[in-house]
Amino acid sequence: MSVAENYQTWAAEAACSQVSPDTLFVRGAAQRTARELCFGCPVRMACLAEALQSRTEFGVWGGLTERERRALLKRHPDVTDWAEWLAAAEHREEIPTGHVTRRRVAPATVAAG
Repeated sequence: MSVAENYQTWAAEAACSQVSPDTLFVRGAAQRTARELCFGCPVRMACLAEALQSRTEFGVWGGLTERERRALLKRHPDVTDWAEWLAAAEHREEIPTGHVTRRRVAPATVAAG
């Protein structure tokens, strides 16, 4: 499947598909606000994988800003398939959010005493 065909398979389902591109392709601090739309998006990881794979430089993609994507790419220069890497990160319950990858941890059990 070509990059264009892959994009077409998920783009119509994206939370931003009915939003003006001017909302997502903003600069600076406005990107943090723009990415809020992404957090409940059903195709967030496909979008993020596409942006990372194609080294998209501008706009908010998959809930990450330009700076956050650059940092992720820099931290993992050996990744050749971002869709695969993100799927594995989800499986390990590590979700890329912002500048760090956070691990979801079950609440500690308090011993009865």
